[in-house]
Amino acid sequence: MAEQAISLLSNDDIYLFNEGSALRLYEKLGAHRMTQGGKVGVHFGVWAPDAESVSVVGDFNRWDKDTNLLQPRASSGIWEGFVPDLGLGAVYKYHIVSRHGSYQVDKADPYAFYAEQPPRTASVVWDLDYDWRDAGWMASRQRLQSLAKPVSIYEMHIGSWQRKPEEGNRPLTYRELAQPLAEYLRFLGFTHVEFLPVMEHPFFGSWGYQTTGYFAPTSRYGTPQDFMYLIDYLHQQGIGVILDWVPSHFPTDEHGLGYFDGTHLYEHSYPQKGFHPDWGSWIFNYGRNEVRSFLLSSAFFWLDRYHADGIRVDAVASMLYLDYSRKQGEWMPNQYGGRENLEAIDFLRRLNIDVHREFPDILTMAEESTAWPMVSRPTYVGGLGFDLKWDMGWMHDTLGYFSRDSVHRRYHHNEITFRALYAFNENFVLPLSHDEVVHGKGSLIGKMPGDDWQKFANLRLLFAYMYAQPGKKLLFMGGEFGQSDEWHHDESLAWHLTQYERHAGLQRILSDLNRLYRETPGLYEQDCDWAGFQWLEANDSEGSTLAFLRRGQEEDSVVLAAFNLTPVPRYNYRAGVPLAGRWREVLNSDAEGYGGSGVGNYGGVETAPIPYQGQRWSVMLTLPPLGAVFLRPEK
Repeated sequence: MAEQAISLLSNDDIYLFNEGSALRLYEKLGAHRMTQGGKVGVHFGVWAPDAESVSVVGDFNRWDKDTNLLQPRASSGIWEGFVPDLGLGAVYKYHIVSRHGSYQVDKADPYAFYAEQPPRTASVVWDLDYDWRDAGWMASRQRLQSLAKPVSIYEMHIGSWQRKPEEGNRPLTYRELAQPLAEYLRFLGFTHVEFLPVMEHPFFGSWGYQTTGYFAPTSRYGTPQDFMYLIDYLHQQGIGVILDWVPSHFPTDEHGLGYFDGTHLYEHSYPQKGFHPDWGSWIFNYGRNEVRSFLLSSAFFWLDRYHADGIRVDAVASMLYLDYSRKQGEWMPNQYGGRENLEAIDFLRRLNIDVHREFPDILTMAEESTAWPMVSRPTYVGGLGFDLKWDMGWMHDTLGYFSRDSVHRRYHHNEITFRALYAFNENFVLPLSHDEVVHGKGSLIGKMPGDDWQKFANLRLLFAYMYAQPGKKLLFMGGEFGQSDEWHHDESLAWHLTQYERHAGLQRILSDLNRLYRETPGLYEQDCDWAGFQWLEANDSEGSTLAFLRRGQEEDSVVLAAFNLTPVPRYNYRAGVPLAGRWREVLNSDAEGYGGSGVGNYGGVETAPIPYQGQRWSVMLTLPPLGAVFLRPEK
């Protein structure tokens, strides 16, 4: 029998947990090393309100369900107990006997800090002791992460970024990854890296989006301290870390959260609300107070104990709509007869209120694919409270346009200009994400039309267009050097391609675009404000050209961006500008150093006193084939 524990939970903790307001349950529930009665051991706590009995089983007691029984904590639904002489590394599960029928099951600890390497499924007693050395970054990140600062994100999957073929094609560990990743990100100039979910997951092919360990980084690449080291090292190199987080659904694996105590504890009991037909997974019951406490605590955990600089919330649309991916009759309306999930809306608002109160210097991002209003507006004006929203419409329209042969683009000009109608309705991230290079969609370079030269020119043009557009930037790994195959989670990126000049040229233009973005206030200061963008030419469908101005806070921070979306050079292309003098060409996507043909403006142009496009002066440009040029006034 487990000893009667000195509880880690106060009565106030119990109250907040049952109320749905507990934010740091990872300090109270799960497995915690402590001393009791002069003995060193582990305190266990788990929520299972419909259990008849709960015991801790593991190697230490030969998986005997009768040896270490836990005790219920009044009517809270929490079971607690102390197991003496138990140390770090002990493998365990909870054996739960339900009050309902003859249901018995061994469950992993929902609050475990560490887990066995899949396909094994038990939890592991562990601590979170670590000597952080990123104080400088943590003190400065509020200044670095505001909406008026440059944010360019390298999205990546840890397990397939780089592998060791000489060692059975294994992925790099967290510690092995730290230095080469930091060096590569500094070379490319990204401000942040975003990891596809690192939370423990049984099926590697889910890329982490089928989470079982909401408080445990996957053990596939090392210990919790190893993952802390990776984040710490990136911070010391001036690189922010954003974590994908999945509060929308969880897998049906027996050891996971589903049917936890013989009831639908974490998920809705009605399949119309509790089961996702596309993903074959359970949907969280956001109306249950203790489930909200669990999810809020998970978000806090990664921001608190792992120093994450932001969380990107996955599949927000599936949370907001009760009829998401369901046919008529397959969903249950809310109390007012509508399709909005009122409980999920309340949860998301509460999430953003709480995390921004406790961590005002972090970013929250929503992957939300519909026209739901005010996703990135404050909760006090009716918004969901996110800092940023992924612009999925931009990704869809832009890739659709760029995949067309240039001869047909004149008939689809609106696809490339439509975004300007809504570009400032939200605070947007422009994503060229993993979603577009999987499931038979091919690679970014594979989507580009034309011969080999045109494919690379189109991709350089696409990158330049993304960096010129208002909004923060995100690119999935491999796209930066034109990986030819679509992404496969069980293979390394095709790094050998970077030895070829056109692939290396893509890396160089990404590096230069990131540098220019970071150093040019006109390209970032007003990313989320109409004042930062002005069309010069939006209607040249016949010529398939575009031109616009980007502006920062100061008058001379203006940038002229012009684009030729055909392989025919455009000479004597007049564009209006607001300032007289010489305008320097600060980027040309057709430069020979990027693999282009070298057509351009010989370093810059002089203005003429000819008003044009609503501006007092104008310049005469040469637009290179399938090329973009950026110009700034010389000081």
